[in-house]
Amino acid sequence: MATMESTSKAELTIKSLKSRQIFIPILLGFAVVVYMFWGEFDHSGLKHIPLTMYTLLFIICAFCMMLTRDIGYIVRLKILSDGRLTWIQCVRIIFLWEFTSTITPSAVGGTSLAILFIYKEKVSLGHSSAMVMTTAFLDELYFLVMFPILIAAINTTELFSVQSSSEQGISWGNEFFYFAVIGYALKVVFVIIVAYALFINPLGFKRFLGRIFSIRFLKRWRRGAIQTGIDLQFASSELKTKGWRFWLSSFFATWIAWTSRYWVVNFLFIAFFTVPDHLLIFARQLVMWIMMLMSPTPGGSGFAEFIFSEFLGEYIPIVSLIPILVILWRLVTYYPYLIIGAFLVPMWIKKKFVSSKSQ
Repeated sequence: MATMESTSKAELTIKSLKSRQIFIPILLGFAVVVYMFWGEFDHSGLKHIPLTMYTLLFIICAFCMMLTRDIGYIVRLKILSDGRLTWIQCVRIIFLWEFTSTITPSAVGGTSLAILFIYKEKVSLGHSSAMVMTTAFLDELYFLVMFPILIAAINTTELFSVQSSSEQGISWGNEFFYFAVIGYALKVVFVIIVAYALFINPLGFKRFLGRIFSIRFLKRWRRGAIQTGIDLQFASSELKTKGWRFWLSSFFATWIAWTSRYWVVNFLFIAFFTVPDHLLIFARQLVMWIMMLMSPTPGGSGFAEFIFSEFLGEYIPIVSLIPILVILWRLVTYYPYLIIGAFLVPMWIKKKFVSSKSQ
């Protein structure tokens, strides 16, 4: 059974959240947008930007896609909990989880805190760990399945070609292809390791982690590594009993969540101009997300705005519209979770920690 050590650390982390941790990603993203406005903004181009009911309708559709994405995550969490969580609990956990993901680097995410959020909803620590491990596995599996399908379905030269780059198409000189390959390789390695640990040899993997982190310069992380092995072992005993319906429904909810997220940009583009190839825009967003795995900034702030303007900017016919669409994209997909979390986290801490102590 999982110990309480990792949860205690997560408790300290969530209690020590400062307002500056919320403002840092906002400032990073704002700095990039200001830079884009400074270099690319042209007031004369504003008159070509349509501001009609049609525009408003498709911006609302973009928000609806994010709502659908959240519903997909909520349904998946409900399935993974085997009825241990109510719908209200699932909603609360997802928004808390998304908030912590926005203030941590993309490569880190809010995994350890997610275990705490589920555990505090009166789910055992072992079951909480199993659920979070499974969500991570399903998320990465989506990328592993969808990326080759999209590569086969579209012109790969168009997928990686960027007008501002001297190297076009699939080439190691193309920095976007380079980032995508590294990001995808990391996801492949992650899925292989987790699949082996969950479904083939969880005990052997735990022992392997113990040996690796016994090396002198890795000893400082040994406890965390062993804890991960214990979590995986418990998750394995849980997941091996699940049937095909469980996995099919969980993956379908995952597919709905991620696919809805990528359609956000498509709807934002439709709001302002005609999109010649929706599948290509969709595929480029998936590649963008793989690249963002490399971002060291909270929630990919700064890096996300830059990648959007560079990787999708050539499909925006009005140059002045690029920074505006960047802002809209982040307003739809990122900032709502910062705002909701800023209000939700203090109330949650008060309810789960302060109130429980006074009882």
